[in-house]
Amino acid sequence: MLTDSHCHLFKEYYNDLPSIIDNAQKNGVNRFIVDGCDKTSNQEVLELVKEYDCIYGCLGIHPENILEYKEEDLDFIKENLASKKIVGIGEIGLDYHYGKENKEAQKKLFRKQMQIACEWGLPVVIHSREATEDTINILKEFPKVTGVIHSFSLSKEVADIYLKLGYKLGINGVVTFKNCNLKEILPDILPNIILETDSPYLTPHPFRGTTNEPKYIKNIADFICQETNISLEELEKITNQNIKEVFRI
Repeated sequence: MLTDSHCHLFKEYYNDLPSIIDNAQKNGVNRFIVDGCDKTSNQEVLELVKEYDCIYGCLGIHPENILEYKEEDLDFIKENLASKKIVGIGEIGLDYHYGKENKEAQKKLFRKQMQIACEWGLPVVIHSREATEDTINILKEFPKVTGVIHSFSLSKEVADIYLKLGYKLGINGVVTFKNCNLKEILPDILPNIILETDSPYLTPHPFRGTTNEPKYIKNIADFICQETNISLEELEKITNQNIKEVFRI
């Protein structure tokens, strides 16, 4: 069994979710973790985990939504963490690519959500774009919290820092891109990865230009197996054990 550990299966992107799930299951992808990003998507996560046995969820406020979120959105997250199918706080973190002017506000929101994770004993799903140093420094402030570095594509040196902090690395379609150097360190980080699509974004090669779907976890897995010379069964064992360890599913 393969798991898409990070996707956004919302009505905004998909008008026939049963078909999307069926396509994934035909490709051996039988479990999905859907991450919220704002008030609306967090509400939809709660609906999805109730409707589908195969879907689990994380609740969080994405850094790109720093200008829109309200304190009551964090209250809403805390009020819904008792569900056994809500398995983490995410997608949270820092994004300086578009948000250089509000770094301090992003860091404040990030810390608030890390504190929620700490209080509830939940893992976090970390988004970090052009903000590696600040991300690492804030994670170090919460040594009791662990989780996943979503869409990891940086160097072995950065990977080692995250791993030392107790985090796993989320690997998605980026690894298949021709200009991605991540494949060079795959053998070193392999024991500590989980698979994700970030659907509907980051569609793997050779399907770039189309909407991403969880079914492409199989293509990402096949690519990693080819690059590291291991079997699909071995990769399934590694990634499912890591998902169990992080999300306690």
